[in-house]
Amino acid sequence: MNQVQALAERTIAAPVDRVRAAVADYRETRPRILTQHYSEYEVRSGGVGAGTVVHWRFQATSKRVRDCLLEVSELTSGALVEADRNSTLVTTWTVDGNATTSTVRIATTWEGANGVGGFFERLFAPAGLKRVHDELLANLAAAL
Repeated sequence: MNQVQALAERTIAAPVDRVRAAVADYRETRPRILTQHYSEYEVRSGGVGAGTVVHWRFQATSKRVRDCLLEVSELTSGALVEADRNSTLVTTWTVDGNATTSTVRIATTWEGANGVGGFFERLFAPAGLKRVHDELLANLAAAL
Protein backbone atom coordinates (compact mmCIF):
# COMPACT_ATOMS: atom_id res chain seq x y z
CA MET A 1 0.00 0.00 0.00
CA ASN A 2 1.43 3.37 -1.04
CA GLN A 3 -0.81 5.78 0.82
CA VAL A 4 0.45 9.36 0.84
CA GLN A 5 -0.80 11.88 3.41
CA ALA A 6 -0.47 15.65 3.79
CA LEU A 7 -1.60 17.44 6.96
CA ALA A 8 -2.00 21.11 7.88
CA GLU A 9 -3.56 22.83 10.88
CA ARG A 10 -4.22 26.41 11.95
CA THR A 11 -5.88 28.15 14.88
CA ILE A 12 -8.23 30.91 13.76
CA ALA A 13 -9.62 33.69 15.99
CA ALA A 14 -13.26 33.10 15.08
CA PRO A 15 -16.14 31.13 16.63
CA VAL A 16 -16.32 27.46 15.68
CA ASP A 17 -19.83 27.77 14.18
CA ARG A 18 -18.73 30.62 11.91
CA VAL A 19 -15.64 28.72 10.75
CA ARG A 20 -17.61 25.52 10.10
CA ALA A 21 -20.12 27.49 8.04
CA ALA A 22 -17.31 29.09 6.01
CA VAL A 23 -15.60 25.75 5.34
CA ALA A 24 -18.93 24.25 4.20
CA ASP A 25 -19.71 27.19 1.88
CA TYR A 26 -18.57 26.06 -1.58
CA ARG A 27 -20.44 28.86 -3.40
CA GLU A 28 -19.01 31.99 -1.72
CA THR A 29 -16.23 31.34 0.79
CA ARG A 30 -14.34 28.47 -0.82
CA PRO A 31 -13.71 30.17 -4.18
CA ARG A 32 -12.39 33.25 -2.34
CA ILE A 33 -9.80 31.32 -0.32
CA LEU A 34 -8.36 29.21 -3.14
CA THR A 35 -4.70 29.63 -4.05
CA GLN A 36 -3.17 30.04 -7.50
CA HIS A 37 -2.88 26.23 -7.63
CA TYR A 38 -6.63 25.94 -8.34
CA SER A 39 -8.44 26.76 -11.58
CA GLU A 40 -11.74 26.03 -13.33
CA TYR A 41 -13.59 26.02 -10.00
CA GLU A 42 -17.26 25.17 -10.45
CA VAL A 43 -20.01 24.02 -8.09
CA ARG A 44 -21.90 21.36 -10.04
CA SER A 45 -24.62 20.70 -7.45
CA GLY A 46 -25.48 21.73 -3.92
CA GLY A 47 -23.13 24.35 -2.62
CA VAL A 48 -23.30 24.04 1.15
CA GLY A 49 -21.84 21.03 2.94
CA ALA A 50 -22.83 17.42 2.34
CA GLY A 51 -24.22 16.65 -1.09
CA THR A 52 -22.16 19.30 -2.83
CA VAL A 53 -20.35 18.28 -5.99
CA VAL A 54 -17.53 20.62 -7.00
CA HIS A 55 -14.99 20.58 -9.81
CA TRP A 56 -11.55 22.13 -10.01
CA ARG A 57 -8.19 21.63 -11.61
CA PHE A 58 -5.32 21.45 -9.15
CA GLN A 59 -1.81 22.21 -10.34
CA ALA A 60 0.63 21.02 -7.72
CA THR A 61 3.69 21.63 -9.89
CA SER A 62 4.34 23.13 -13.30
CA LYS A 63 4.04 19.66 -14.84
CA ARG A 64 1.40 18.01 -12.66
CA VAL A 65 -2.29 18.96 -13.08
CA ARG A 66 -5.09 16.98 -11.48
CA ASP A 67 -8.68 17.26 -12.76
CA CYS A 68 -10.83 16.80 -9.64
CA LEU A 69 -14.56 16.16 -9.32
CA LEU A 70 -15.25 16.04 -5.61
CA GLU A 71 -18.30 14.79 -3.78
CA VAL A 72 -18.72 16.24 -0.29
CA SER A 73 -20.04 14.18 2.62
CA GLU A 74 -20.18 14.88 6.33
CA LEU A 75 -19.02 12.64 9.15
CA THR A 76 -21.02 12.39 12.36
CA SER A 77 -18.31 14.52 13.99
CA GLY A 78 -19.16 17.35 11.60
CA ALA A 79 -15.98 16.96 9.55
CA LEU A 80 -16.39 17.47 5.80
CA VAL A 81 -14.95 14.85 3.46
CA GLU A 82 -14.17 15.70 -0.18
CA ALA A 83 -13.74 12.49 -2.20
CA ASP A 84 -12.48 12.80 -5.77
CA ARG A 85 -14.54 10.72 -8.20
CA ASN A 86 -11.55 10.66 -10.59
CA SER A 87 -8.93 9.25 -8.20
CA THR A 88 -8.22 8.00 -4.69
CA LEU A 89 -7.73 11.58 -3.41
CA VAL A 90 -9.69 12.30 -0.20
CA THR A 91 -9.49 15.53 1.80
CA THR A 92 -11.04 15.86 5.26
CA TRP A 93 -11.68 19.28 6.83
CA THR A 94 -12.11 19.15 10.63
CA VAL A 95 -13.06 22.23 12.65
CA ASP A 96 -12.98 22.17 16.46
CA GLY A 97 -13.14 25.03 18.91
CA ASN A 98 -15.35 27.26 21.00
CA ALA A 99 -17.02 30.67 20.95
CA THR A 100 -13.76 32.57 20.36
CA THR A 101 -11.23 30.34 18.57
CA SER A 102 -11.26 27.43 16.17
CA THR A 103 -8.71 24.92 15.00
CA VAL A 104 -9.02 23.85 11.38
CA ARG A 105 -7.26 20.70 10.21
CA ILE A 106 -6.92 19.61 6.59
CA ALA A 107 -5.85 16.01 5.94
CA THR A 108 -5.43 14.76 2.37
CA THR A 109 -4.67 11.15 1.46
CA TRP A 110 -4.29 9.28 -1.81
CA GLU A 111 -2.76 6.10 -3.16
CA GLY A 112 0.64 7.00 -4.53
CA ALA A 113 2.56 5.47 -7.39
CA ASN A 114 4.75 2.37 -7.11
CA GLY A 115 8.46 2.12 -7.68
CA VAL A 116 10.96 4.95 -7.80
CA GLY A 117 8.31 7.50 -8.82
CA GLY A 118 6.22 6.50 -5.82
CA PHE A 119 9.21 6.85 -3.53
CA PHE A 120 9.76 10.44 -4.64
CA GLU A 121 6.01 11.17 -4.50
CA ARG A 122 5.86 9.99 -0.87
CA LEU A 123 9.02 11.97 -0.11
CA PHE A 124 8.13 15.35 -1.66
CA ALA A 125 4.36 15.58 -2.29
CA PRO A 126 3.24 15.84 1.37
CA ALA A 127 5.43 18.90 2.01
CA GLY A 128 4.30 20.59 -1.20
CA LEU A 129 0.63 19.96 -0.50
CA LYS A 130 1.06 21.09 3.12
CA ARG A 131 2.32 24.45 1.80
CA VAL A 132 -0.81 24.76 -0.35
CA HIS A 133 -3.02 23.81 2.62
CA ASP A 134 -1.21 26.33 4.84
CA GLU A 135 -1.96 29.03 2.28
CA LEU A 136 -5.62 27.97 2.10
CA LEU A 137 -5.87 28.18 5.89
CA ALA A 138 -4.23 31.62 5.93
CA ASN A 139 -6.74 32.78 3.31
CA LEU A 140 -9.59 31.32 5.38
CA ALA A 141 -8.38 33.17 8.48
CA ALA A 142 -8.18 36.42 6.50
CA ALA A 143 -11.68 35.90 5.07
CA LEU A 144 -13.15 35.55 8.55
